[in-house]
Amino acid sequence: MKNTAPDRVLVLTSYPPRVCGIATYTQDLVSALNKTFSGPDRYTVCAVENSSIDRAYPSEVTHRLNAMYPDDHIRLAGEVDRDESIKRVWVQHEFGLYQAGEGQYLLRFLNAVSKPVAITFHTVLTSPSAERAEMVRALGERASDIVVLTERSARVLRDQYGIEARKISVVPHGTHAVQWIEKQRMKEKHGLQGRRVLSTFGLLSANKDIEMALDALVSIKERVPNVLYLVLGRTHPEVVQQEGEQYREMLLRKVDELGLQDHVRFVDRYLELDELLDYLQLTDVYLFTSKDPQQAVSGTFAYAMGSGCPVISTRIPHAAEVLDEGTGVLIDFNSPDQLAQATIALLLDPERMDRMARNALHRMRATAWENVAIAHARAFARRTGTTGELRFQWPPITLGHLSRLTDRIGMVQFCDLSEPDIDSGHTLDDNARALIAVCIHADNVGGNEEVRDLASRYLEHIVHCQQPDGRFLNYTDIDGAFTEQNFGENLDDSHGRALWALGICVAHGTLLDGNTSQKAEQGLRATFHWAGELTSPRAMAFAIKGLHAYNTVRREERVTALIDRLAARLQRTYADTATANWNWFEPILTYGNAALPEAMLLAYLETKNDIYRETAQGTFSFLLAHLFKGDMLRVISNRTWMEPGITPDQFGEQPIDVAYTISALALFHDTFGIPEHARKMHLAFEWFLGRNHLAQVMYNRATGGCYDGLEEHSVNLNQGAESTVCYLIARSLMERSRKKAQQQRALRPVRRTSALVVIPEPLRPLVRDNQKTRIPA
Repeated sequence: MKNTAPDRVLVLTSYPPRVCGIATYTQDLVSALNKTFSGPDRYTVCAVENSSIDRAYPSEVTHRLNAMYPDDHIRLAGEVDRDESIKRVWVQHEFGLYQAGEGQYLLRFLNAVSKPVAITFHTVLTSPSAERAEMVRALGERASDIVVLTERSARVLRDQYGIEARKISVVPHGTHAVQWIEKQRMKEKHGLQGRRVLSTFGLLSANKDIEMALDALVSIKERVPNVLYLVLGRTHPEVVQQEGEQYREMLLRKVDELGLQDHVRFVDRYLELDELLDYLQLTDVYLFTSKDPQQAVSGTFAYAMGSGCPVISTRIPHAAEVLDEGTGVLIDFNSPDQLAQATIALLLDPERMDRMARNALHRMRATAWENVAIAHARAFARRTGTTGELRFQWPPITLGHLSRLTDRIGMVQFCDLSEPDIDSGHTLDDNARALIAVCIHADNVGGNEEVRDLASRYLEHIVHCQQPDGRFLNYTDIDGAFTEQNFGENLDDSHGRALWALGICVAHGTLLDGNTSQKAEQGLRATFHWAGELTSPRAMAFAIKGLHAYNTVRREERVTALIDRLAARLQRTYADTATANWNWFEPILTYGNAALPEAMLLAYLETKNDIYRETAQGTFSFLLAHLFKGDMLRVISNRTWMEPGITPDQFGEQPIDVAYTISALALFHDTFGIPEHARKMHLAFEWFLGRNHLAQVMYNRATGGCYDGLEEHSVNLNQGAESTVCYLIARSLMERSRKKAQQQRALRPVRRTSALVVIPEPLRPLVRDNQKTRIPA
């Protein structure tokens, strides 16, 4: 009988509840891989033990290996080879994990197993013993893929160990995405207000050289009397086993001898992740004082930078590779005077500290665990030629960041990282998009209290922006007062966007409270006398989308006529511009392009005018040809846009274009039933999840926000209204599409034979010559 279990990668590693750095690293990585991807592989664990302690492992641990016994390695090799679902073995290598038999037991296992092998070397020694050097070479020869965490380690493997460069991938240590919170708020939460906080964390051992920090603190407290040094974490269990708490007790005595009782606090326990990240986010300066020059990488160092900490570090290879003058300070080993001087200089310069904190956050964003998971999966897939088989897993929908961006006036325009920038005020544009987003979201979850409250608030702002003549202003300040910016810009697109939002709101009236729907209808009706005068292509497209949604529930001929009038004007715009090589409405591709063919298709559905359908199909095919490069969406750059005959810039991509492309693809797929449109919907949405030119996630799971832009070498980490709302629109459309597909599959007739269920071809296109299909959004 054929094995139907999903393909698996089996990871050999120490694993929690065993307490060590490799265990924590691997748990974070395996969790990120399984959250980020739904296939083709799932990642499970073989827990490596060096004792007979019986630990209660989590469900992802499917095998165990006692590294002290050679026969156990042979047993495991047999189990792995017999399990057809295991396609690859991946070893997390640290010398201490496999020290039994001088590492020969591990090599014996790898030579006995027939599956492909990947190895991550966490430590790469520059001056190894002859035995260790030979062991690393043998492991490198057996492995088809090798991962190291720093460029320096890769160079050492190539130059000193002679390992083939083609096998080696550099993937940095992962970090946790955090919500940017002002440090003072975090200090108040933990009763540390009024203190300048230094910290270090991790399993305590003599290698951390905490005594150097204590010596430096004597001088630091003289210049910064409110300083507090937090030493976070319990003593390493293997240290406790060998020598008890001697090291910690020595540190406690030293605190007393130096008179630092009011300036040092030990938190002698294992910290759960949320509490640890809290402490790091309230830290003013993180001290990394390792005295081991061979320490290739440090997870504690990476986590501190990833949480927005300026770092002062001894010159371990990891720090020397990552730190620069914009993110921290490097000092020599065993140099308390250098540490004191660097710390005092930072603590007395708050602006520099804040600048370094932000720089650290930006520098380390690429190392978020989701991005590290993508880097690993892509590296392995390139080797096997299966990159196209990677399937991203959709995050659950959350309105957390949307709610944080919403104040008593409505949707706040910008964010400073993830903190709403209240002073940026509000716009009709953002509140209209937000109303559209929560209405589409309501399709999936129903009209719950949270949805109704948010929809009501966004609608109130739209109504506030509507003037006595039915037109709108766009910009308001922190208190909702209209600003001068309204009178120096063309607001046509804002008018169209308001019509779109009001129409969507009316169409979703059964999911909202009656007062909200009634207000939206009143506001929309007040636009009918001027809506037909819109001339901006996007304004007309947005208006058509809103009017079509309105007519799904009201069915008014005058609204159909208004849609026809706007579509005819768009059609004339197209006819005046399109050429044999430029099948578009304008002489340039700018932003929100997909809304135009989508509007023309809606106009066809409303009027049955075949000219609108032909224009919609032709222009959409033209647009898709420019948006998709292979299986990757490449949004039109906001740096230069795109013109005929001119090579456009490839960077400066924004979430709004991704959302509009998904919306159009959904409508075209619903209308014509072309599978390629559904496939491209998924590919487009995966732009948010890492299928982009930087292979970085654009969605922050910690906040529920979306980053503002994808640049050439980095991500714009601000999570403002437009990007966050557009992500929610895209995610909600994908959810609605998934539910619709599930419903269609459930309705398909099945023809049974004795041993086979035959499912007919997919349902015919939803729109036929004698049929209209209404699509609210």
